[in-house]
Amino acid sequence: MDCFYAACERLREPALRGQPLVVGMGYESDEPHGAVATASYEAREFGVESAMAISEALERLPRKVEAAKDPDLDVEEAGFYRPVDLDYYNEVAADVKAILHESADVVREVSIDEAYLDVTDRVAWDGEAAEEADLQSVTAFARDLSERVREEVGVVASVGVAPTMSAAKIASDYDKPEGLVVVEPGEVREFLAPMDVAEIHNVGPVTARELRDMGIETAGDLAASDPDRIRERFGERGLEVRRFARGEDPREVTPVGEPKSLSRESAFTDPTEDVEEKRAKVRALAADVAERAQREGALYRTIGIKVVTPPFDVNTRAESLPGPVEDADLLESTALDLLEEFADDRVRKLGVRVSNLSFTEGEQASLGGFEGTAESATADDDSGALADESAEDGAVGDGSDGDGMQVDEADEGRTLADWADDSGTPGDDEAANDEAAAADDEPADEADGRSPEERDGQLSLWEYE
Repeated sequence: MDCFYAACERLREPALRGQPLVVGMGYESDEPHGAVATASYEAREFGVESAMAISEALERLPRKVEAAKDPDLDVEEAGFYRPVDLDYYNEVAADVKAILHESADVVREVSIDEAYLDVTDRVAWDGEAAEEADLQSVTAFARDLSERVREEVGVVASVGVAPTMSAAKIASDYDKPEGLVVVEPGEVREFLAPMDVAEIHNVGPVTARELRDMGIETAGDLAASDPDRIRERFGERGLEVRRFARGEDPREVTPVGEPKSLSRESAFTDPTEDVEEKRAKVRALAADVAERAQREGALYRTIGIKVVTPPFDVNTRAESLPGPVEDADLLESTALDLLEEFADDRVRKLGVRVSNLSFTEGEQASLGGFEGTAESATADDDSGALADESAEDGAVGDGSDGDGMQVDEADEGRTLADWADDSGTPGDDEAANDEAAAADDEPADEADGRSPEERDGQLSLWEYE
């Protein structure tokens, strides 16, 4: 995703669009504390960078509100600051990832704003050779994916497509923001050759400096280098990045973890008040979710709905069960009961969701004495990327600007379970939401201690937890 945290803030506060925007970790309004988690492209023009202290960022880019009061400051040379809101960003990410899981059979989520998709079975490209028609198919698929994210969620993504994971990652970063770069089979090495060696997957600043000291300036230099010399200096990891520079990457896209929730959403062509039309939509969505849960062997303890009303108001309602169940009839009836609150409302879009999933073989909970508790939340949605890289096959990867907080499955408070605001754009039913936890496959440069997110221009939030 492109400047994901900033994009999320603009989603709920449209006035921030086009303005210099800094999102700070540990930042509080009117205070100079904390560090920059991400800076919008407009803020970067003033020299604000990720991991920079907020105090230093304020020297380069004062707050608008302060500039308006200080005659010595130029309002046009000032910007906006907002604190990190991970709960909200996770909600938006959940909507994006729902689209990804619908668009590919295999998805690897590596952070809140980055994922790899194996789309081999969705396009004609076989990863070995590509005819013009195949390339058109791949490009059209990637463009449609990017457009769906922008139109249905309201944030923008950059997409890189390549026959290997490492190349697709680089392709996704190649033409930000909202870029789309396709690297054909057999052309990966040529594509990478002129790039600075620091652009190669898993090459951090320290490694890049050491390579330059060896006279290796570009990916092409690294690809043509003596493997024994590289091994002697960097060990097996050095040989791995040399292979990446040569376009060789045998890794396959593999999912990590189990889903935290399953959902299905669908928009009406036009907002409707028709009660039966809304109920019919919920029945169909509930049936889809129930079928998905059964197929994946998932029991659920929470059943919820999502209702988007004009203009873009998002309402969620949920009921908690006394224990995990797998019951299509109960799912449908509960969703319909929750919908009753919106019987008289004009609705743009509806969704059905189950969460608090369990994949054990244990007994289902007894429904005797069922007592649900209702929860609700309302938000506004405004409107608006990915790099998939699978070994030897057509792959697409999410090009993150690296707001990229890692989502570790063992870290229980960082699920992507909640739903994001949605513009309710008409279209096909949206995908079931598999909020899988993941670990980034790009380790920090050992000598430098910096995360891939920092190297991509944004800050890893693990630094501040």
